[in-house]
Amino acid sequence: SVRIPANKLTEQEKARIIEVCNQEEHRSSAPSQIVPRLADQGIYIASESSFYRVLHEANQLHHRARSRASRTVIKPKGYKADGPNQVWSWDITYLASTVRGSFYYLYMVEDIYSRKIICWEVREQESAEYASELICKGCLAEGIRREELVLHSDNGSPMKGATMLATLQRLGVTPSFSRPSVSDDNPYSESLFRTLKYCPAYPDKPFESIEQARQWVYRFVRWYNEQHRHSAIRYVTPGQRHRGEDVLLLKKRQELYQAAKLRNPCRWSGKTRNWDPVNQVWLNPPKEIRAKEQKVGKKS
Repeated sequence: SVRIPANKLTEQEKARIIEVCNQEEHRSSAPSQIVPRLADQGIYIASESSFYRVLHEANQLHHRARSRASRTVIKPKGYKADGPNQVWSWDITYLASTVRGSFYYLYMVEDIYSRKIICWEVREQESAEYASELICKGCLAEGIRREELVLHSDNGSPMKGATMLATLQRLGVTPSFSRPSVSDDNPYSESLFRTLKYCPAYPDKPFESIEQARQWVYRFVRWYNEQHRHSAIRYVTPGQRHRGEDVLLLKKRQELYQAAKLRNPCRWSGKTRNWDPVNQVWLNPPKEIRAKEQKVGKKS
């Protein structure tokens, strides 16, 4: 016969532990708090480790209290872009002014496929109305038709204001929002603003006027779209990729490298550099796509 350890808890003792831990005064506490509290009342049921073990077996170690009930983690919807004007990302960032505690607000919209800055504006305040005007301006400039564009942003009030949502509905643009308190759900805009604020041309001093801020952003956008060779799109400019010029450009680079390898094969231990166009990009990619991207990133 199987020998039962002398110190093994009885079923009655286990039931007593579950009962006590679910009482109103204990349901939000860990065994490390419950056991001493019971001892102060002259009550001993079992050791602290036994409490932990019984609650763990009953799947009640963390979620007994109503306020601590398990919360379903909602995965963000993923969007794939295999061409320009399918998914845009936008956000607002601060630009320091010479008035202490006062800022200008840079609104900026980026195409995640091409990384082109579609439209931008500098204002003296955050506003859903200003945001709506900017999106209308961008859609008009790019000839956006209904039901073909997703617009992603975080959860700020200008992004989710009634005016903005009504504008998107009227334009037939699908809104997409970052999850609350998740910092990396809007990576494209965050990356763009890092490039903007850490580029060598960014002013050392605050902007003296809104016009000065607008003039600087205008020059930055012109440089970024037409001169900056972006690492995420095989070092072509966002403007070239947005216009579809990257395919021929990268093909010529590939041919150049192949010819160089043929001339001096001993200098090449493996394949030539990968100049294939990046055919698709993702906003909130599925797990398998994310893993594949990370694997490719380690090789490149």
